[in-house]
Order: sequence, then structure tokens, then C-alpha cells
Amino acid sequence: MKILLDILQGAGLATSSGLRPFLPALAAGGFAAGDIGVDFEGTDFAFLERPWFLVLLAVALVASVLLRGYTEKGPGAAALAGLGAGLGAVLFAGSLADRHETWWYGLIAGAVLALFASSVSTELIGRVRDRFRAQDDSAAAGALPLYLESAAVLVCIASILAPPLALLAIGFLVALFIKGREDRGKFAGLRILR
Repeated sequence: MKILLDILQGAGLATSSGLRPFLPALAAGGFAAGDIGVDFEGTDFAFLERPWFLVLLAVALVASVLLRGYTEKGPGAAALAGLGAGLGAVLFAGSLADRHETWWYGLIAGAVLALFASSVSTELIGRVRDRFRAQDDSAAAGALPLYLESAAVLVCIASILAPPLALLAIGFLVALFIKGREDRGKFAGLRILR
């Protein structure tokens, strides 16, 4: 049963870092430093709760907020997704390494889950932002990154304190992915008419 809970916790941590990379990793490191629900100490991933790493994450978080215009599209968004995948991989593996000797598959699963979460959330935020801009509501469009940061840290904390809740977050992203594919298929013919 413990392995299942650790897998679910790792999956939730990876998913949250795919949504937004820095704040969830910072929260997970803080929880681990206090030995609340997760602990990376004594593993190959002990750096995740070290003060120098947490400061580095905080600096990266501030930089990503200040450079938000550059990280929403193009190379900046790809870099953010890559960082999220890397953090998701080590968070998943670190969650496993705490109580289990075999943790390598967490690196692969964590990267895949983080990239999936990043892809789905980027597409969703893009569609919602376009709708807000079409309605000339730039304030609501500008608040979307804050909502995404909030969702990411909520998924992270929920996954640490109650690992089965990670299934809800992953299921929600899968539903959004399926809905997005259906919508693209439904409106594909209308785009041709333009």
C-alpha cells in the first residue's frame, strides 16, 4: 500500500510541476524540510529540500513572474515546460526514493506526466486567453497565470497531504485533453471556411 501512495504522491508532484514548475517544487521542498508528508533526506534527491535549492527556486519563480510575457509563448514557454519536466522527474523519483530502493522509473514517469500537464494547461490557457481578449477583458486574461500558479501549488499540497487526490488532478487534465481534441475536430471544418 505504501508504494501505491508514494507513486500517487510522486505523480501529483510531477503533475503540479508541469502546470507551473517553481512554486510547487518550492512548496514540496518546504514540506520535505519540515518532514511533513514527504522527506527527501537520506536519498539521492536530498538537494530538493536544501536551503540553497529552495532559494534558487524562489529566484527562478520571481524571474518567471517578471518575464511572464516571454514565458507564455515560443522558446520561453518551451524552456518553462522543460524545466517543469525536469523538476517533475526528480520530484517523482524523490518521492519514491524516500521509502523504496527502486526509484528510477519515477524519473521517466515524472517527466512524462509533467510534459502532459504542461501541454494541456498551455493549450487551455491559450484558448481561455483568446476568449478573454476577444471580449476585450485584458484584466481577466492577465490573471490567468496567477490562477495556474494557484492550481499548481494546490495540486502539490494535496498530493503531499493526501496522495490519492493526485488522481483527481490527473483525471481532470485527461478530461481537458479529450475535450480539447473533440473541440479541435469539431471546428476544423469551420477554420477551412475562413
